[in-house]
Amino acid sequence: MKRLRQPEPSKPLGHEDGSVKYLVSQVMAVLQQREVRQNLRPLVRYLAVLAAVVVAYSALFHVLMELEGQRHSWLTGFYWTLTVMTTLGFGDITFQTDLGRIFSIVVLLTGVVLLLIVLPFAFIRYFYAPWLEAQIRLRAPRELPNGVRDHVVICSYDSAARALIRQLDVLRIPYVVIEPDPTRALAYHGDGVHVVAAEPDTSTCWRAVRASEARLVVANLSDAANANVTLTLREQAPRVPIAAVVEDRDAVDILELSGAQHVMPVKHRLGEQLAGRVSAGNVSAQVIGSYRDLLVAEFPVHNTPLVGRTIRDTRLRELTGVSIVGYWERGRLQPALGQARLDDHSVAVVVGTEEQVLVLNAMFVIYQPDHNPVIVIGGGKVGRAAARALKERQLKVHVVDEDPRLLEPLKLVADRVIIGDGAELAVMQDAGIEKAPSVVLTTHDDATNIYLAIYCRRLNPSARILCRTTHDRNLEAVYRAGADFALSESQLAVKWMLSVLQGRELLILGEEVDVFPVTTPASLAGKTLAESGIGARTGLNVIGLQHGDDVVNTPGAATRMEPESTLLLMGTNAQREEFAKLFEGA
Repeated sequence: MKRLRQPEPSKPLGHEDGSVKYLVSQVMAVLQQREVRQNLRPLVRYLAVLAAVVVAYSALFHVLMELEGQRHSWLTGFYWTLTVMTTLGFGDITFQTDLGRIFSIVVLLTGVVLLLIVLPFAFIRYFYAPWLEAQIRLRAPRELPNGVRDHVVICSYDSAARALIRQLDVLRIPYVVIEPDPTRALAYHGDGVHVVAAEPDTSTCWRAVRASEARLVVANLSDAANANVTLTLREQAPRVPIAAVVEDRDAVDILELSGAQHVMPVKHRLGEQLAGRVSAGNVSAQVIGSYRDLLVAEFPVHNTPLVGRTIRDTRLRELTGVSIVGYWERGRLQPALGQARLDDHSVAVVVGTEEQVLVLNAMFVIYQPDHNPVIVIGGGKVGRAAARALKERQLKVHVVDEDPRLLEPLKLVADRVIIGDGAELAVMQDAGIEKAPSVVLTTHDDATNIYLAIYCRRLNPSARILCRTTHDRNLEAVYRAGADFALSESQLAVKWMLSVLQGRELLILGEEVDVFPVTTPASLAGKTLAESGIGARTGLNVIGLQHGDDVVNTPGAATRMEPESTLLLMGTNAQREEFAKLFEGA
């Protein structure tokens, strides 16, 4: 990958003329900064006051010396004033009277304050610090080097951007981050991030990042800033695809009118994703994504004859055509080994065509449904979106929230609203926690969600708990607390951006698990899956193989990989990176 960095400034040539030219050019460049010029004005005014004080004391020196009968030149007056003010005190010129000595004390104290205290502070505050800051601004990358194209432009370096960059590095796709603050830009640059210091709402910025030659621009600022950025970008690069992440669902239309082709209301989608994992009502397989004609779906094993059986004994592929490619067990996606046993808490992940998934759902019609209400804790944007999605599935929904101001909005999307603290036993009993098939935790505080996951798991050990997370670092803690599924806004946004970038459907398997379409590497062309050892060496699961327009569902070990075919790999980012190292030479 071409490293996107600003060339370093030319070094001094090692001889006097080159050094002087370099220093002069640097000084001129710094003095051209408006902030530096503004900071120099108070420093110049202070130096003028200091010079006036020195002149005044020199004049008084001559007056007092005349009174004592001594005569000195004006240069001697300046000499005496400066030696006393700087506390050097050579002692070669002294007053003989008390009046002269009092004057010497005044000059000494004035010098201590003006020269030893105020002057260093003023110099650092108004010259040295702005000088250093200006030097940093000059060193921050200002534009992409020549030859960079087909890159991804990211408008802000937030948590979603950091996760996206890790994915882009695995895919070997170049990128650049826009950072308005040159100091931060230089710090990011030092950390190895490809960054350009520029304001994203200016046409100069988009020329600097070569937006017209980019493959995608990610607008991940505030909703208003995204609209401004999109309008500005459209003037410079009318055809570049723009993917915008918005907070408010009402902002979708505005961003689309501004020129963004792909817009995601991340909080609304997060609520829908959590609701899509809820186990309630009739037992059925919920489609969570697709690749061409291949669907990926999940279904709970609870209340079905599959409880206690091994994956091999389920015989789902023989009966329906779908294949189990993994199963969730308390927040962990386990590989679909033949001898693996499904229990009452397992959620199977299957792959098949639309017709095969319909046949699978037909098998579950005869089993007893669970019509107890689903509990949603948290009535914010994510909670309301989850409740709305559950109502569309014709499920009963009870929402718990502390804020009485949300009572009326929540009544529009829930069968019942309980105003109170979800950590109180009486409130949760009133909501029906003992019999709830699923609980959705949507508060914006991870610590609260972790606490509630532990509490709800204690009150109802059989409930399926779905949890929203804000920070990726809390994912492990959420699963340890008892959650069955967790998803953060940043990870959802990253997976959506990758789906836009790769031109495929959005598929959310889990926080750390994804499906990767990969062109068959040259090192694997002509080999069977058994000969390749993909699963044994990387842990990835090959859930599909596409050659031309044909897609093979969960190919067997004897399936041969043809050149230019596409492998559908399911696993974690770390496993995908290991695949790249072993088979793609990355």
